[in-house]
Amino acid sequence: MRTGIDRLLAEPKLRTPLRGRRLGLVAHPASVTRAGVHTLDALVETSDVNVAAAFGPQHGLRGDKQDNMVESADFTDPVHGIPVFSLYGVVRRPTPEMLDGIDVLLVDLQDLGCRIYTFVTTLRYILEAAAAHGKAVCVLDRPNPIGRPIEGLRLRADWESFVGAGPLPMRHGLTLGELARWFVGSLRLDVDCQVVPMDGWSATTAPGFGWPLGERSWVNPSPNAPGLSMARCYPGTVMLEGTTLSEGRGTTRPLEMLGAPDLDPRALIAEMQTLAPTWLTGCWLRPCWFEPTFHKHQGTLCGGLQIHVDDPTYDHTTFRPWRLTALALKAIKRLHPSYDLWRDFPYEYDDRRAIDVINGGPTLREWVDNPASTPADLDARVSPEETAWHTERAPILLYP
Repeated sequence: MRTGIDRLLAEPKLRTPLRGRRLGLVAHPASVTRAGVHTLDALVETSDVNVAAAFGPQHGLRGDKQDNMVESADFTDPVHGIPVFSLYGVVRRPTPEMLDGIDVLLVDLQDLGCRIYTFVTTLRYILEAAAAHGKAVCVLDRPNPIGRPIEGLRLRADWESFVGAGPLPMRHGLTLGELARWFVGSLRLDVDCQVVPMDGWSATTAPGFGWPLGERSWVNPSPNAPGLSMARCYPGTVMLEGTTLSEGRGTTRPLEMLGAPDLDPRALIAEMQTLAPTWLTGCWLRPCWFEPTFHKHQGTLCGGLQIHVDDPTYDHTTFRPWRLTALALKAIKRLHPSYDLWRDFPYEYDDRRAIDVINGGPTLREWVDNPASTPADLDARVSPEETAWHTERAPILLYP
C-alpha cells in the first residue's frame, strides 16, 4: 500500500503540476513516508519541487502540544529555514499574508475517520481560503484507519464549530482526499483541488479494516492517538470530553476507557447489558480501575471500563462505538439520576454546552437526560441519517 506522498515521491509525472510553483505544506507528526521520513524533509530533498512554507494544524507541525486548546505559534523551521505558520494559534484559517508566497497548498494529514477530529475542519478552511485567494490545493491521501462504517448523528444546522465542519455523521467512513471532494461539492467551492490517491488501500481487509497492519507503522497524529485501538473507539469515546468522566487521558490507554471515582464498573456494564445488549457487540468490555496522572480526576482512583478491540472478539461490522458510549452515559444516568455528568467549559472555544458541540446538536444529551427515552428511540433517530449519508457519500468515493 502506498500513500499519496509515497506515490508523489516515486512517480515524477505526479509532480509535473507542481513544478515551478511555490508549495505550502500542511502537515503534522504522522505526515511520514513509508521509510519514516517526515514529508517536509522528503519534499525539501526532492529537486523538482519548491517548498516555500509549511503549516501546522492542532498540536503543531512536529507535534509540540499535548492537550486540546493549547495553541502553537508561528516560527521559522530551524533546519530548512522556511516559515511555519500555525493554524491553531492566533488564527484557524490561512490568512492572505500566509498565502502571499504560495501557489499550491499541499495537504498531507493523517485523519482518524471521525467528524470531530480537527484536521477535518482545517481541511475545509484550507479549501475555502484557497478558493477565496486563487490558490490550488493538492491532497496527498492517507488511510481512514477505521474504514468505511458509518455511525452517529449528523451535525445540525447552526452547529458548525472547529470540531464540526459540516453535516457529517460522527463516523463518516471517508479518507481525507474524499472529504476534500465532498467539501468542494457540498460547499460549491470554485477551487482547483486535486487528490493524489493511495495505491493498494483496502478498507475491508482483515485484520486492519482500513489500517494497513503489518505494512505501516502507526505514528501518533495527535498526542492522545497512540494506536489503532484508540482510533476504533474514538467516534464514541470522544464524547467523554464533554462529560465529567475521565476518558483515560493521563493513562497509557487514552480514549479507550471511561471512568470516575464514584462509579461501580460491574454495575455499569450490567446496566448497559440490560438496556441494549446488541449495542455492546463486536468488542470486549472489561471492568477496570485506573488513576490518571494528569487531566480529569488526576491522582484519584477511578472505576470504569475499557473497550478492547484488538483480539478475536473484535467484529468490524458490528462494533458501534458511538452507540456503546452513548449507552454508558445512559446507564450512568439510570443508576444515578442526579449524576453531574455534563462538563461545563468552553470546548474548542465554543461557549455552548460541550457535549452538544461534540455531537453537533443537543439530541444525544436530551436522550441521555430523559428518563423515559430508550435505546430504540435513539436508534430510530440515528439510523435514517446513517442510511442517507451512505447514499450521499457514494459518488465521491475514490476506492472500492
